[in-house]
Amino acid sequence: MAISVSVVLLLLILAVVFLRNGALKVSHAIVCTLLGFFLAGSSMAPTIHNGLTATADIVSGLQP
Repeated sequence: MAISVSVVLLLLILAVVFLRNGALKVSHAIVCTLLGFFLAGSSMAPTIHNGLTATADIVSGLQP
């Protein structure tokens, strides 16, 4: 588990650096994709899923 969390943190830091740089290249997209897969397999996945579901419910309930 410690290795998985370390990899997630490393990929998160790399993704933030790439996004702040403003130039998203193929290598950057691969890092972001790997971050998503590692987050999906981590213990944080249910919390992230619940947060995204709650946000989607709020947005879908808005009336224009």
